Amino acid sequence: MKDIDVIAVLQDPVRRRLYEYVAAQGREVGRNEAAEAVGVARTLAAHHLDRLAEAGLLESGSRRLTGRSGPGAGRPAKVYTRARVERSVSLPARDYRTAAELLAEAAEEAGLDAGLRAAARRRGEALRGSATPCGGLAEAMELLAARGYEPHLEAGEAGEGGLGGVVRMRNCPFHVVAEHFPPLVCGMNLALLEGLIGPDGPVRARMDARPGECCVVVEASKNNER
Repeated sequence: MKDIDVIAVLQDPVRRRLYEYVAAQGREVGRNEAAEAVGVARTLAAHHLDRLAEAGLLESGSRRLTGRSGPGAGRPAKVYTRARVERSVSLPARDYRTAAELLAEAAEEAGLDAGLRAAARRRGEALRGSATPCGGLAEAMELLAARGYEPHLEAGEAGEGGLGGVVRMRNCPFHVVAEHFPPLVCGMNLALLEGLIGPDGPVRARMDARPGECCVVVEASKNNER
């Protein structure tokens, strides 16, 4: 299925809400949970979830949602997670990905890491404009969400100094290039977010890579230690 056909699958409003809900969870979601979350019948949710899986937007599997095993544990239920495949449409056709990979390759071979980080930090500052540094994790999450990072707060994981939680991001906008040039692109990403969040404020960005998520996290700054 072509990317434009895959994206067209999301035109149905119920289907799109189901996809957005599953994508936002960052874990396996069962049919009952998804149906309840978007306010539709389970049978309708199952139809749309399977359609999303057929289109390659979701991945499906099965497991027992009761947490039990053996006799009496019940039949495995169908579960869904967001597919890691990236989809994009450009009319007329453009190939910015190849250009980005070539530029990253040239920068890595020329040892331009420091220059790239400096440029990324300046870009982050330009995106922030005249605004003051982020006033807290909630404000940082709004900024990150607007840039497509899909942030979520891990409330149970304290940042350095024991203040608040850690904001992790389920999406890296530079994922494809970062896979091929991780030190270069992850360093660029960190510098960009440092500029966007602002220096010497109550929150900071730092590296903390985790499989399937962005390599950068945001947490309360050490400047806020009591």
